[in-house]
Amino acid sequence: MSETLLIKNDSNVAEIEINRPDHANAIDEELWFAIGNCFSELNESKSVRVCIISGTGSNFTSGIDLKYLQHLAQESEIYDCDGRKREFLRNKILKLQSAFSQIENCRKPIISAIHGGCIGAGVDLISACDMRYSTKKAVFQIKEIDLGITADVGTLQRLPHLIPHGIVRELAYTGRKFSGKEAQSFGLINNCYEDKKTMMTEVRKIAEQIARKSPLAIRGVKETLLYSRDHSVASGLNHVATWNSAMLLSSDLEESIMAMIQNRTPEYND
Repeated sequence: MSETLLIKNDSNVAEIEINRPDHANAIDEELWFAIGNCFSELNESKSVRVCIISGTGSNFTSGIDLKYLQHLAQESEIYDCDGRKREFLRNKILKLQSAFSQIENCRKPIISAIHGGCIGAGVDLISACDMRYSTKKAVFQIKEIDLGITADVGTLQRLPHLIPHGIVRELAYTGRKFSGKEAQSFGLINNCYEDKKTMMTEVRKIAEQIARKSPLAIRGVKETLLYSRDHSVASGLNHVATWNSAMLLSSDLEESIMAMIQNRTPEYND
């Protein structure tokens, strides 16, 4: 795993830290694909039930590394054909999208814990997470408009499912900064805390609470919520009926019932 990510797993909770503090945790190519690979691997890990992603240093992330952005433009110049240049850029964008989609596609709940700046690609990243928490003074920005580009890695696709369309448009059109407290008022952030230490303590408690639930049921909840977001109510109901016809009669159900009868905490297999 890349040194740009720090990962530790304790009590079924994986804590992932973006680790480029000397560069405000700006996301270069190595870090970008390390994030995608990380969540692809955690998806298959039997010992991990919940993930928390945060940042080292003073920021969650300042967004895409501008040097990497320049490098992307330069890379396309190897082609003499305009059509091939554009095909190259399209494929590169699709790969960048896919890396962040690994967060959404990971079967485990992903919690983002945000302090300092969460700029540009940082908003793309947290939009793919299941839950978001921040400090009150965290700063968010859909920065792409100030670079003369359209955000293309998930913000404009996922954010409208999280906060009102009018707010999304205001933030995307103006590129203005907004605080953690304001983000909570939109519904983007679940809760705000005074400082990073308090936030990490409280987020860890939430993660541990989730980790104590049936892993099979948690995976079913995430699968069903994502499916229902992108389909009609009727399709969503049909989907969950099919899911539970396959997964309902599990050892987790038996363990849950016995634990209730015996007045004890259930213990589930991974």
